[in-house]
Amino acid sequence: MFEEQSLGEWKNTLLIYKFALDEINTKIKILNEEFTLNHDHNPIEHVKSRIKKPDSIINKLERKGLELSQHNIEHYINDVAGVRISCSFISDIYKIYELLKQQDDIYIIEVKDYIKNPKPNGYKSFHMIIEIPIFLASETKRVKVEIQIRTVAMDFWASLEHKIFYKYNKKVPNEIIESLNEASATVNSLDYKMESIKNQMEEIKELEYQK
Repeated sequence: MFEEQSLGEWKNTLLIYKFALDEINTKIKILNEEFTLNHDHNPIEHVKSRIKKPDSIINKLERKGLELSQHNIEHYINDVAGVRISCSFISDIYKIYELLKQQDDIYIIEVKDYIKNPKPNGYKSFHMIIEIPIFLASETKRVKVEIQIRTVAMDFWASLEHKIFYKYNKKVPNEIIESLNEASATVNSLDYKMESIKNQMEEIKELEYQK
C-alpha cells in the first residue's frame, strides 16, 4: 500500500486521469451523435471507462522494476486511464478509429490491431494508446489514455475469458483453453455474418432510394 503522506499526491495524479477520461468520453459522445445524425446508424453500443486502483499501479511499476513516482506513472504506465468502446459491427471499430485519429488534439502513440492479428488465446480487440491535452489552471498536461474498441460479441468473449483466467489463478486446463479458442472462432464467424447482413441491408436501402 502507499504511504499516508502520499495521499495528496495520489489524489492529484488520479484526478488528472479522471479529467482525461472526461475529455475522451465527451469526444466519443459527440462523434457518436454526429455520426448517427449523418449516417442514420449508431456505431457505438456502449462505453465503459475506468482508472486503475493505486495498488494495481504500484504492482505494475514493481513488475517493470520501477520506483513509485509520479514521473514513472506518467511515462511508463500507459493504461492508468482506460476506455472500452463496444460496437455492433467490425466495420464500426475502424470508423471510430478513423474519427478519433482525425481529432487535432489527439496524439496516437501506439496502435495494436488484435482483430487482424488475434492473440494466441483467441482474444480480439483494437487497442490504442493516445495522449490528450488537459488544460489546468497552472499548466497544460498531456495525459495518456488506453482505448479498446471491440464488437459486443468480442467483449462478451473477453469478459468470459478474463473470469475463467482468474478463477483458475492463470493456470487454465488445456481443454478449457481449446473450448475458448473454439468459442472465439464462433464469435468471429458471428461478427462477419452480422457484417454481411448489414451490408445487404445497406444495398437494399440504396436500391430503394434510387427508385
